[in-house]
Amino acid sequence: MLDVQLAVAKTNKYASRESGDTLEVVERPHGGFSVVLADGQGSGRSAKSLSHLVTSKAVGMIKDGARDGAVARAAHDYLYTYRGGQVSATLVIVSLDLTTRTLVLSRNSHCPIILSRAGQEELTVLEAESNPIGLYPMTKPVVTELPVEGDTYAITYTDGVMDAGRRDSRPVDIPALFGEALAEGKKSARELADHMLEKALEADAGRPADDMTLLVLAINEAAPLDTRRIQTEIRRLEMHVPIQGPGAATRHST
Repeated sequence: MLDVQLAVAKTNKYASRESGDTLEVVERPHGGFSVVLADGQGSGRSAKSLSHLVTSKAVGMIKDGARDGAVARAAHDYLYTYRGGQVSATLVIVSLDLTTRTLVLSRNSHCPIILSRAGQEELTVLEAESNPIGLYPMTKPVVTELPVEGDTYAITYTDGVMDAGRRDSRPVDIPALFGEALAEGKKSARELADHMLEKALEADAGRPADDMTLLVLAINEAAPLDTRRIQTEIRRLEMHVPIQGPGAATRHST
């Protein structure tokens, strides 16, 4: 049996109250799940409204049984029509489809998806040219479909992570950082996500120049905790969100 882990680490642009990145997780109607990540143009409240609009449209279609490529095209058509081609958003959909037993990766983003697969010594970086949604007519996603196998890792992120450190001429090489983390024995999705976001924040001296979201999907052999089916098929979702309590001093760096 395979164990699938999903981890997300994110933070706002420095001095911004809201993140322009929106991430949603939705169960697929025929089995499996999809993660929808959108990054709205700009930052703050307007970017958040835009990215939320995109993810809501995509999630609704996935729930209705639409395939990921069709979902991305429809989200583009909707945004392009609704805003007249005046605003853009990046859109990435990462799906574990249990009907086809495949990992489906759909990109409308200049940020890559990085893959580590069993039996491959080098990482695969999916970085084919891909336009954001909302700007150009007939925009379509770049879709990659792979069989579900153990010892598989996929990571993707928004441009706040990709551009971390560039304002101080010390950019972060995310693929190299990912490979080094795996070589050091970091195997859990949460550990990898936290480690790489921490390095991106360090490169920006703790003051992110843009909203940062980093997503890690890990597929590995399940640990033999219990042979009983009721134990091995339990699904879990973990979430940690820091918020300020009543009367806390206002901070703009989170």
